[in-house]
Amino acid sequence: MIWNESKECMSRDEMSHLQSKRLVKLVNYVYHNVEFYRKKMQAVGLLPGDISGIEDITKLPFTTKDDLRDNYPFGLFAVPNTEIVRIHASSGTTGKATVVGYTRRDLDVWAECVARCMTMAGITKDDIIQVAYGYGLFTGGLGAHDGAQNIGATVVPMSTGNSKKLTTMMVDFGATAIACTPSYLLHISEVLEAEGLLDKIKLRAAICGAEPWTEKMRNEIEEKLGIKAYDIYGLSEVMGPGVACDCEFHRGLHVCEDHFYPEVLNSETLTPVADGVLGELAFTTLTKEGIPLIRYRTKDLTSLDRTPCECGRTSARISRFKGRVDDMLIIRGVNVFPSQVEAALVDCKEVTPHYMMIVDRVNNLDTLEIQVELDPKFYTDEVRALEALNKKIGHIINQALGLNAKIKLVEPKTLIRSEGKAVHVIDKRKLY
Repeated sequence: MIWNESKECMSRDEMSHLQSKRLVKLVNYVYHNVEFYRKKMQAVGLLPGDISGIEDITKLPFTTKDDLRDNYPFGLFAVPNTEIVRIHASSGTTGKATVVGYTRRDLDVWAECVARCMTMAGITKDDIIQVAYGYGLFTGGLGAHDGAQNIGATVVPMSTGNSKKLTTMMVDFGATAIACTPSYLLHISEVLEAEGLLDKIKLRAAICGAEPWTEKMRNEIEEKLGIKAYDIYGLSEVMGPGVACDCEFHRGLHVCEDHFYPEVLNSETLTPVADGVLGELAFTTLTKEGIPLIRYRTKDLTSLDRTPCECGRTSARISRFKGRVDDMLIIRGVNVFPSQVEAALVDCKEVTPHYMMIVDRVNNLDTLEIQVELDPKFYTDEVRALEALNKKIGHIINQALGLNAKIKLVEPKTLIRSEGKAVHVIDKRKLY
């Protein structure tokens, strides 16, 4: 929870006052330290003194993922690299990553926010938590690790890729909590069941995120493992996991809004909509030093609820996401755009620009099959030639996406053509 000076949960008025104070400081900070924002503000005749409170936020320009790519790698940093102590990055649609940098204070704030989220899940210093998100440039592993450590919990940095070792250590170490993707946790439950270990675990809570999941999946996880599962949200551009999390009542995800100011926008007019109305989520990072962002458009579709929650928290809540305003997919925690596939195939003379991505969830793990149409000039039924081409395209796709995909070569003119906007994705996960 976020406390006021009386050690009571902060009221909406108190939160608004704090956000106003921090926004004014932020605008001055980026104007004098980030050329990108200074030019954007000057272009519309805006000076730092024109922002006197959170009610003035709509005067400020938006920031998009393209802005981060266009200023790759460090163009949006507000401090010299000597003050950056960690760098993370996420994949981009054209192979150019979106890069974020953290100062020491940024890492402290991040750990605090993740710790709040884990506290909502009932995790304390007495817990042993396995962190089974990927470690490295992806923010999930180190973000969850630092948050759990901030609470004082015992952290087991499992990462991903060795389910048998994870389940063995879960039993041997007496792990009481786990942080991972929901689909991976379902897979873990099946491994535990197959090994006859379900009655030997001490697990009681899970912090799941990095991919879309349904209430049905939450219920299945909780029933199979006899635990409580919580939804955590974040994105690397804004901070990483810990921007928001749900409580035991699952009535939306509580935003750490003393650090991240949320807006929900009409996707066409980009004007704020009323609470409860579906729109595009945007965040302003009120306290970030390394790469502060103003009105960053996440492309996620949700709504805001600022009424007090049954748990007693007064922080704004975002509803379960209803989709996106772009065509990005999240597959096993990796951001994937169809345009990445298109860009990867364009220089491959043996195939046409026609392709289809089929996303599914098999044995509770996301799968990706990409059907690629052969160019008539290179069509052959010679098995060895097809196997070599399949391997070649698979390598190209893997390099572009950072993700293994099953490649299926199909005959010329067999993939569906569209008279309108081309359809390149079939996401079967929506059926679950």
